[in-house]
Amino acid sequence: MQIITHFIAGKRDEGTGTRQGPVYDPSTGARCATVAFAPATDVDRAVTCAADAVPAWSDMTPLARARVLFRFKALLERDMDVLAGTITREHGKTLDDARGEITRGIEVVEFACGSPHLLRGDFTAQVGHGVDAYSVRHPLGVCAIITPFNFPAMVPMWMFPIALACGNTVVLKPSEKDPGASLLLADLLREAGLPDGVFNVVQGDKVAVDALLTHPLVAAVSFVGSTAIGDYVYRTATAHGKRAQALCGAKNHMVVMPDADLDACVSALMGAAYGAAGERCMAVSVAVAVGGVGEALVSRLVSAISALRIGSGLDPQSDMGPLVTQEHRARVVGFIDEGVREGATLVVDGRSFKPGGLESGFFLGASLFDHVRPEMTIYKEEIFGPVLCVMRVDTLDEAIRLVSDHDYGNGAAIFTRNGDAARIFSARAEAGMIGVNVPIPVPVAFHSFGGWKRSIFGDHDVYGMDGVAFYTRIKTTTVRWPAGLAQGTGFAMPVS
Repeated sequence: MQIITHFIAGKRDEGTGTRQGPVYDPSTGARCATVAFAPATDVDRAVTCAADAVPAWSDMTPLARARVLFRFKALLERDMDVLAGTITREHGKTLDDARGEITRGIEVVEFACGSPHLLRGDFTAQVGHGVDAYSVRHPLGVCAIITPFNFPAMVPMWMFPIALACGNTVVLKPSEKDPGASLLLADLLREAGLPDGVFNVVQGDKVAVDALLTHPLVAAVSFVGSTAIGDYVYRTATAHGKRAQALCGAKNHMVVMPDADLDACVSALMGAAYGAAGERCMAVSVAVAVGGVGEALVSRLVSAISALRIGSGLDPQSDMGPLVTQEHRARVVGFIDEGVREGATLVVDGRSFKPGGLESGFFLGASLFDHVRPEMTIYKEEIFGPVLCVMRVDTLDEAIRLVSDHDYGNGAAIFTRNGDAARIFSARAEAGMIGVNVPIPVPVAFHSFGGWKRSIFGDHDVYGMDGVAFYTRIKTTTVRWPAGLAQGTGFAMPVS
């Protein structure tokens, strides 16, 4: 059986620990690999190696670093199908969806290739008599990146290309559920010419995470995952003097106005709610039907769900694959059970679905609830599975209140033909990312990704200029040359 190892000092590293974890093919339920779990000593080796690599890497010109990333981008495009196949076999999502996540990751690499421009400083002449000032961005040092199972290639690439472009070194801790992609990314970076020690991977669980959060040589921590763990990561990292950002849970609403094109709405909801089996932080899990459109919307959703093709992610005919693990499937089923107990109307029940020939896989059919109320668990909690809740309100104001009153504020969308309604929603809905007739409003790489409220901890979003700001710190130098030196001793605050 394949052993998925660490990557330290430019090569795959078996580590010194004895603990391991299983990796499954979610479509068959069979164990397909074993992943090594790093003890604190292996994390220390990786961090120390990354710290040793900081001076030489940060001293390279931004252009030289960017050229490594240009080569990395070309290699990602060359090996996209290999990487997508690994993602699908370990995560379960369809191959098309895996290729899509790699493409979105490549967009961030492309943005990071512009680092010579992004890292330009500011200069002001004559801030005082004979005095000039300039500000320059400097790297932080070793950056730890902790990423989730749902996007094993894209989410790491939201972060490490910009961290590297800014002159930092990286230790990545990917999810132990689908860790194979992390080693392929490391191999491609090495092939692109990245010096040994600049990018490292440690596999593992909470032991590895805690070692990164508390290590004195780690300067910054980036995290994507659940809110409970994100809160812990942020608090622990900052308590140890580190810069930290944690992007967390979501409950994304899609508001359907009475004037919306219902066929377009249903198509959008099907992809946004059930794509990747709902295992997306930007999945739409709540449809808010405004002003009597609910009956027609639910009727059309039922018809669309009946045509949904669920099977192996490797089957090009599949629209949706399995969930990532049996434990996660059981968790999602528990939410469906709770929704029924609390009185929501289960219009479509996916709990008993099993595709022929794949009965041991971690499959769950699409489920649809109607008449969901704000106090229900299935509305308050992030389910992270193929479950869509429909809520009904009379007005746009009520819909905006639903979005804005929720603890999470990752994304929200409105479908309408009315520009005024769209403008009001965009201005007033309390979420970090807004879609107008766009169901999953994930910003492109030259903007930034980030939610509001308990969907994020920290002051910076990821990628875009927020990414550059997070992975650098400003140093401002004020200069006066000898010919302009003032005479005499001054004891007052200097002024221009």
